[in-house]
This record gives sequence, structure tokens and C-alpha cells, in this order.
Amino acid sequence: MNLPSALRARVDRGTALVGLAAVTRVTAGALLGTSLAVHVGRSGTPLEVSLLATAFSLGIILFAPVWGAIADVTGRRRLVLVGTGIGATLALTPLFAADALAATATALLPLRVDPVWVQVLVRGLYAVFIAGFGPLMLTVASERGGDGGRGKAVGSYNSFTAAGAGAGQFVAGLLLGALVPDGVYVVVAGISLFATVAVALVDPGDATPDPDAGSLGTEIRSRLLPAAGERDHLSTNGLGYLYLGLAARQATVSGVGALMPVYIVTTLALPEAWMGAVLAFNPVSQTALMYYLGGVVDERGRKPMVTLGMAGSAAFGLVAAAAVLVPTDLAAAGVVALGYVTLAVAYSAMWTGSVAFVGDVAPENRESELMGLASTFRSVGGVVGPLGVGAVATVAGYPVAFAAASVLALGAAGLVSLRVTESRPTPAAPRAGVAPADD
Repeated sequence: MNLPSALRARVDRGTALVGLAAVTRVTAGALLGTSLAVHVGRSGTPLEVSLLATAFSLGIILFAPVWGAIADVTGRRRLVLVGTGIGATLALTPLFAADALAATATALLPLRVDPVWVQVLVRGLYAVFIAGFGPLMLTVASERGGDGGRGKAVGSYNSFTAAGAGAGQFVAGLLLGALVPDGVYVVVAGISLFATVAVALVDPGDATPDPDAGSLGTEIRSRLLPAAGERDHLSTNGLGYLYLGLAARQATVSGVGALMPVYIVTTLALPEAWMGAVLAFNPVSQTALMYYLGGVVDERGRKPMVTLGMAGSAAFGLVAAAAVLVPTDLAAAGVVALGYVTLAVAYSAMWTGSVAFVGDVAPENRESELMGLASTFRSVGGVVGPLGVGAVATVAGYPVAFAAASVLALGAAGLVSLRVTESRPTPAAPRAGVAPADD
């Protein structure tokens, strides 16, 4: 299809701005998460490291659907994106005075407050604001693709986020050996602020405010805590079961992933620069895979890709556990890199398929809300997984914990295979085939 040159320029500029916002926002988050994990892991326990991931996931759980619902009800996506971006940047401030804040809290409270708790608090507070970014930008990408190209559009957006994750993890490996913690946090704040400027330039396709909505608070409560007779949209094609599968699968990946930076530099005794390079294998691989698999999702359907992706995620934990069995540092790095490439393929298939599925079945004016719920259910796994895997690792070691966590991802694949119905629109009837999960 030959588009007029003016339209091509507009589309190209829009895609570039979406990509810039996604890359920089995710780079800041990945750099912060990896750096905090290593800083805490050098003197703390696996469970304390896991608390960072748990705090982050709790922030997502509580606020991802809230920001999505606010945007849907008001139609002010840009305002929500910019406001939450500013909040995320300001949330980093306590990191620069963690020791002083911990000492003050210790003086005021009848217990000793370790600086680790300040870092955990900041990780959670950062998530409160950053939770607004993913659901809204996924909605923008989904709407740009439409029914026929939703998978490709989402895959393209996810490629940008994968590039940001890879950049953040790779840069973390370089900066951790070159800068003191405060220096790393300055870099994170700078990138976060730049991401906020970038997202302000994105055309978010602001939705029309819902004309039937009541007060903002009442509408958000009714959407997030719907009455028994207002939950039919959660059973469309087994959407609720998809959400449960996302939670179980995420428990595996978040549980293992939260401990990987410390596992690599302590148990495997690899240099920090190697750690950054190995961690980057996952998002760098995703960068190439997301767009391609988005096309596959459009052609072959959502459910097969989601099921295979969840099953493939189980292999990640098993491969990571096997890294202790090889005799050399280089071989260990290679095994972990293989695990991350496997995870990249699995995640790219699963998440692209899941987002396209949600876009297919979401009622009008509720897509951002349901995208937010997808992130929320993933974050439930992000809370449970790190706590469980961290506790097991503290008692039984990393390999045993990683292998045990893989069982949850296998269970998620089985659940989706049995309870979710394909949602891909057919050319003759773009929204046909939408049926309750129990049919």
C-alpha cells in the first residue's frame, strides 16, 4: 500500500516518538532495578534482594489498573503519562540520602531501620508511578494496529521496550564498576526525566471521555471492584484464566530473575561487566523477536503463542539452575545466556499474544483498564515469585529454588491450553468467535 508522503512522514515520526519514549523509560527502570539488586545483594540475603522485586510488583498491582481507568474515564492519556513520569523521577530522591533517612527512622522508632528498607521503599514508590506507562502505551500501540495489524503493532512497541531493558542492564554492568551508587542513581534520574519529555511529544490518540461515567472516584472503584453482575467482560474467551496464567508464569520468571544479578556475581563469580552483558541477552533477543512474532500472532492466532511462551518460560529456570554444573566461567556465562535467549523467545510469544488477545476482547472504553489488569496479574506473580524463590534460595540454594519455580510456568501453560478460547478476528467477521469461557 502506497501512502502519501505526508502521511508516511507522520507515521514515521509517531513511531519514532513512541519508540524513544519506550526505550528511555524502560532503560531507566532496568538500570535502577539491576543496580539496586547488586547493591543490596553484596551485603544482604537473597530474601532481601527479592524484596526489591516484591515492592516493585506491589506498586504495579495497586496502580496499573488505576492509571488505566483514569485515562479511559477522562480521556487524558497524555496528562497521565507525563504526570506519572514526573512522579517516577521524583520518587528516586530518597536514594541519595538512604543512610541519613535510615538513621533518622532508627532514632524515632523502637527498632533499627536498615538502609535496605529505604531502597525497597523507593523501588515500590517508583513502581507506583511507572505503573501508568505500560498499560497506556500498549493501548496506544494496539489502537494504531487495529484488528488486522494489532499483533505487529504491539510487537513493534515491545521491541522498543526490549531494547530499553537491554540497554539498562548492559549499562548497569558498566556503571556498577565505575560509579558509586549515588552516581548510578543520577544517571537513572536523568534518563527518567528525558523519557518524560519524550512521552509528552507522543500523540496518544486521547480517547473520548466515557459519557456514562459518574464521578471519577466512583467510576474507578466500579471498574476495579465490579459488582457480581458486571464481570462478564472478564470471562470473554477465558480472559480471567489468561490473567491467572500470566500471574503463575510471572511468579517463575520474576522469582528467578530477581536473584539472577546476585547469582551471577556471587555464586557463579562472574565479573560485573559480564553480568550486564549476559542479562542483556534477553531484551536484545526480544528486540528482534517481538515484531516478527507479532506477525505470527496475527497469522496463527493468540492462544498457541501464549501457551508455548508460558511453557518455554519454565525452561529458563531449569537452564539457569544448570549453570553451576559447568566447569568454567565462560561456559557458565554461556549457559545463562542460553537461558535468557530461551526466555526471550518465550516472553515475546506470550506477551505479544496476550496483549493482542486483550485488545480483541476488550469492550469499548475499557482497553486501557484491561491492559492494566494484565499488568496487575503479572505483578501478583511478581510479588509471590520473588518472596517464594528468595525464601527457598536462602535455605536450599539458588539452583534448587530456580528448578522448583519452573513448575508454576508449566502449570500456567496447562491452564491456558485448557481454559482459554482463541480470539483472533477473522476477515469475514472481525469480532466473531467471542464466547464465554465456559461454553
